[in-house]
Amino acid sequence: MYNAGSLTRYLLSRRWRKDYDGKLHENLGRMKPLKPKAGLQRKPAATLKSVAELVGVTASTVSAVLNNSSAARSVPDHTKKRILKAARALDYRPNFFARSLRANRTYMVGVILQEIGDAYGSLIISGIERYLREQNVCFLTVAHRHDTRLLESYSTVLRERGVEGFITVDTTLTEEPPLPTVSVAGHRKIRGVTNLILDHRCAASLALGHLVDLGHERIAFMKGSPLSADTNERWNAICEVSAKLGIRMRQELVVELAGDDPTPGLGYPFAKQLLDRKQPFTALFAYNDISAIGAICAFQESGIRVPEDISVVGFDDIQTAAYMTPPLTTVRQPLKKMGEIAARTLLEQIEESTRYVPEILITPELVVRKSTAPPGIAKPT
Repeated sequence: MYNAGSLTRYLLSRRWRKDYDGKLHENLGRMKPLKPKAGLQRKPAATLKSVAELVGVTASTVSAVLNNSSAARSVPDHTKKRILKAARALDYRPNFFARSLRANRTYMVGVILQEIGDAYGSLIISGIERYLREQNVCFLTVAHRHDTRLLESYSTVLRERGVEGFITVDTTLTEEPPLPTVSVAGHRKIRGVTNLILDHRCAASLALGHLVDLGHERIAFMKGSPLSADTNERWNAICEVSAKLGIRMRQELVVELAGDDPTPGLGYPFAKQLLDRKQPFTALFAYNDISAIGAICAFQESGIRVPEDISVVGFDDIQTAAYMTPPLTTVRQPLKKMGEIAARTLLEQIEESTRYVPEILITPELVVRKSTAPPGIAKPT
């Protein structure tokens, strides 16, 4: 037995390690090897060769069919079906690392956006994911929250992890990126970057034309936050279309959003600000759906009915827009489709299968719901 002092000296000496090692080897020598339980033996992984042997073709033919390469065009359809059936029966899984080494590719891209989970970005991500999944390409996603230093570091981190290109969402780029890049809502002309943008003049014409056709003259506007990549382009289009339609843009009926709140809290305080100015208006053209939803909440809290007293038009057509009370009239951006186009364009640039284009223009659509109506159809009592 050891007392406290002798135990300490023993542990600090080398003797305890020798004793421990001796006991360990002695116990290991007594242990019997474990026998695998019945039914738990792991089957050897299926290979191209095993699939080929089952079908009676060469491994190169199996590879061509499973990878859908150009060589597969010469393989009869009935043989393709037999190969696919055999691959499923054997549970064949392609070796990713072998594929990467052969093609000198990682089949991975980076997606950079300002916020993960916001209503706008999540729909674009959904489109990106759907297309990349079909192409067996993975992606890594990072959010920079408009921190320029974080944005720079993420670019480096993603490259170190082997991504072959970038897709940016609502992110302002300032210099040429080191990899092929597609920028959703990108407006700066930068070498090597394909900007995927909405036709904002068409969007402004659809929304303002709708309000004018209903009879609205005193229209309030929410300009986007300086943090949003679309703000300047959209505002310039609104000003241009307003002048063309003869809409007077009163300074007292214009508010500029601030911050990057991805919730209806973005528009709520600025709608209150409009009301506090005591300047009458019959319609509001909000910067996006989130700010429009916040504005409707502010109006309703003040006893103002939508659309009986004030009509509201949003922008984007996020998933909740159709389920508001009232359902929101909005300019629809095909966000999922934009994500798919961005993913397809990036892969084509990486593979150099098509010619580089600096800009892709997306056409918007007006979705008329119940948040707009002619002015003054029912005055509050």
